[in-house]
Amino acid sequence: MTRSTRTTPAPDGSDASLAPRRRYLAGPAALLGGGANVIMQLSTAPVGRGVVESTVDSGRYSLHPRKRGRTTLTYLAVAILGDDEDRAAYRAAADTSHRHVRSGPDSPVEYNAFDPRLQLWVAACIYRGALDSLTYLCGRLDDDFADELDRESRRFGTTLQMRPEMWPSDRAAFAEYWDVRLAEICVDDEVRSYLLDQVVDLAPYTRRERLALRRVNRFFTTGFLPQQFRDLLGLSWGPRRQRIFELIMRAIGVVLRVLPERVRLYPFETYLHDMRRRRALGKPLV
Repeated sequence: MTRSTRTTPAPDGSDASLAPRRRYLAGPAALLGGGANVIMQLSTAPVGRGVVESTVDSGRYSLHPRKRGRTTLTYLAVAILGDDEDRAAYRAAADTSHRHVRSGPDSPVEYNAFDPRLQLWVAACIYRGALDSLTYLCGRLDDDFADELDRESRRFGTTLQMRPEMWPSDRAAFAEYWDVRLAEICVDDEVRSYLLDQVVDLAPYTRRERLALRRVNRFFTTGFLPQQFRDLLGLSWGPRRQRIFELIMRAIGVVLRVLPERVRLYPFETYLHDMRRRRALGKPLV
């Protein structure tokens, strides 16, 4: 992943367009770092309140954690690996849920899931998570690959209502945007409790699952978070844990490089194929 990957633009969904984008996804990193990315997204007040106050029970992580995780990973797969028809179909499906996510008269902040500025923030968090994950797995990315990842990551927003021109023009512009927004992150007590209980300590899962996975989940979730988000939630971390985290991630990266690509892309390709099957059968996509 440190080799130059500059490509000539090709039609969306074509083999020439898809081949380089397949290198942006790593299933193990998404599974281990998904919780951290949720925390990042919800650390801006409108997104955090929108999730905590959501009345769309079918998509609530606190009620259906596996379904919520599957829906999110399917969205990522559609955004990066899907063609234009896939993206249009999933956008329409997501819209059916998002139209109910808007602030009410008693909400402490105003929000609307269709707000393209909030979608830009969510897309930026996903891009930052992908960039960090690939760096942990493979080491520093070369400039061509990093530029390409930055350009293509706007798909995380444009697969919804974010306009392409809203995405920062290059990596320097993204860094400026990120720094500005990072200074604005905040969570109230209810959102903080939700993130710690539901996301970090796996409250929606069974007692047996929590006993087996909670410490591991807390370690990787905290490890993937930039320090500002750890501080926001009061999650302890230090140089020793950081070294252990980086060694584990680099070891995973070494293993992934010798395994077939389909292993690295699991479960993304599996979920994309399942989405296409459900669409062909006329079944709900989210």
